[in-house]
Amino acid sequence: ESAALCAMAVVAFNGAKTSYEEKHDKATFVKNIISDNILLGDIYTQAKELHFVSEVPRAAFLVRQLGQADVSTIDVIQNLFPDKQTDFVISINDVALIKQLPEGADAKELQKIAKQISTAVNQELGIKVVIGIGTVVNHIRDLARAYKEAGVAIDVGKVFETEKTVINYEN
Repeated sequence: ESAALCAMAVVAFNGAKTSYEEKHDKATFVKNIISDNILLGDIYTQAKELHFVSEVPRAAFLVRQLGQADVSTIDVIQNLFPDKQTDFVISINDVALIKQLPEGADAKELQKIAKQISTAVNQELGIKVVIGIGTVVNHIRDLARAYKEAGVAIDVGKVFETEKTVINYEN
């Protein structure tokens, strides 16, 4: 009986731990924002609870693998951007990178980051990727829009820019 009771306690504690981590995890918070799974009012509340800086320039990069998908892609990108407090690598069908930028970052800077990702994934895994870049946003409430723009950039790029591997929404 005690073994069964301990097993049930383990399940309960793991459930509580998972629930706590999801509620207090910045990456899950960002994933909810870009997936439109959170209300606007809740964004402000949760940002305050997580001590998440709301008003800072950020860009959304969407990395879509061409051909055979490899789950290691997320690890390669995570290694390029190890600061989990400012840069978030999220897997939603494709791999999304929400990158905090220095003030005054321009399109050249975004291009450079995207090329760095493309080169690293190609060298380490031998996988070709297409990267869409959304517009730079200055508030977390606009991250969902930037993420969608990155997806649109890839979709439009497939039609008009077939040889390009990095496509900026603004272009």
